[in-house]
Amino acid sequence: MKNLENGISASLCRRLLAGAAAAAALLVFSAGTASAANCIKGDRKAPYTVGWANIYSVPTWMKQTEGTITAEVEELKKAGLVKELMITDAQGNAQTQIQHIQSMIDANVDAIVVIAGSSNALDRVISDACDKGIAIVNFDSLVNTDKVTAKINTDSNEWGATAAKWMVSQLGGKGKIIIMNGPAGISVSDDRRKGAQPILDANPGLQVITETNTEYNVAPAQEAMTSLLFANPEIDGVLSLGGALSAGSVLAFERQGRDQVPTTGENARQFLELWKEKGLKSWATMQPNWLGALSVYTAVQALEGKDVPAFVKVPLPVIDESTIGSYLARADKFPADGYIYSDYDKVLFDKLLAK
Repeated sequence: MKNLENGISASLCRRLLAGAAAAAALLVFSAGTASAANCIKGDRKAPYTVGWANIYSVPTWMKQTEGTITAEVEELKKAGLVKELMITDAQGNAQTQIQHIQSMIDANVDAIVVIAGSSNALDRVISDACDKGIAIVNFDSLVNTDKVTAKINTDSNEWGATAAKWMVSQLGGKGKIIIMNGPAGISVSDDRRKGAQPILDANPGLQVITETNTEYNVAPAQEAMTSLLFANPEIDGVLSLGGALSAGSVLAFERQGRDQVPTTGENARQFLELWKEKGLKSWATMQPNWLGALSVYTAVQALEGKDVPAFVKVPLPVIDESTIGSYLARADKFPADGYIYSDYDKVLFDKLLAK
């Protein structure tokens, strides 16, 4: 497999396109969900115009994800399936994102790929797009409405639950912890937190002394944790549900001269490097950036008349002491403030699509 940087290599994209076109069934995320593609009326013909309705582009994770989207579109252009990619940036404002999606509807794009800035605020405009026969593929942060062609994601509840279980194990079920969440109202952030709660309820000896919500960037996370350190002289663990949040936490502990504590996180390069450098007790997982590329591909396949299921589940990897070395060995292939996401190729996509 080839390593990926900000986008997909041209040869890799060609392999992905060739392999993925042969697959007709995706992994169903939940029982009882219709398998036929929604929104597709069969009246749209290639080459297609694809809209990428981004909620914000500042976090490096989003930049890397957009890189996989643009690279996939370039390969689909070569195959004669896409003619144009329309990109918008709502700068974190869900109402602005609604306006952008409406503009895409007005422009009669053929497909819209979206990470939702709100789990419910976008429902009406997404439904309107679906009614007009526009393929809608929603990944990462999901909308509530089922009037989409497909939703693609890892299991955020599982993410939160597994992180919480690791923390319980590290602290023997007793101690004072701080929870670091992403932005409130973003489904991927809220779902991770919801997933952790049953584990916390089952282990009352683990006391949540406070929690915070910040954007997925190191600087605001460090600032938030610094304030919490001043207010809480005793902290035994940090249940962080995002990689940049974890890096910010570690840096805040270091700046204040506090001993590091067990910390969960994500595949952010800075966090993984700090983990190794400081000998942290940590656990992490990953939200693959290539969910964006897979979403574009899925939208085009649906427009081409292929059956796609309503939900596609992408398994969560585990990054621990036994696997962190393999990620750090490739660190120089990714931005210093970016995410070391997993390799993928025809074999992996075929495996996902065949399940």
